[in-house]
Amino acid sequence: MDAALDKAIRLREAGKFEESKEILLGLAKAHPDFPYIQYQCAWSLDLLGEESRAVAYYERAIGLGLAGNELEGALLGLGSTYRTLGAYQKSKEVFLKGIALFPENKAIQTFYAMTLFNLEEHGTAMQLLLECLIETTRDEEIFKYKNAIRFYSDKLNEVWE
Repeated sequence: MDAALDKAIRLREAGKFEESKEILLGLAKAHPDFPYIQYQCAWSLDLLGEESRAVAYYERAIGLGLAGNELEGALLGLGSTYRTLGAYQKSKEVFLKGIALFPENKAIQTFYAMTLFNLEEHGTAMQLLLECLIETTRDEEIFKYKNAIRFYSDKLNEVWE
């Protein structure tokens, strides 16, 4: 199993997504209780634009107790996949779980902001993106205005006279 899994991951890294997917689908079927394999399978399906198929593998991996960096990646992948499928409320729930478990992960927060946009929660989405921007930027001009950007991030519709 380990050799086949390593081969599938190497193939994916080499851009041979279809070959990698076929190996991972076989492994996922043969080892349905291994969360890491389920996650790798979901990831490969996602890369190939097979989001609808990827969902079950992400859900299974998470449900089986995936942990650590893999859980972080699976929550991001599942939340993003739900969003692309138009399941915005499910996407929001997954991202909120991801943010609770991995509060420093700005990628999860950024993808969550996209979901908020789709849910027409534009103010909250913009606020979150601005917070991510000022916390991660290396741009000196943006950094100079960090306090002002933070102040205005939740007051975008306010007008001062």
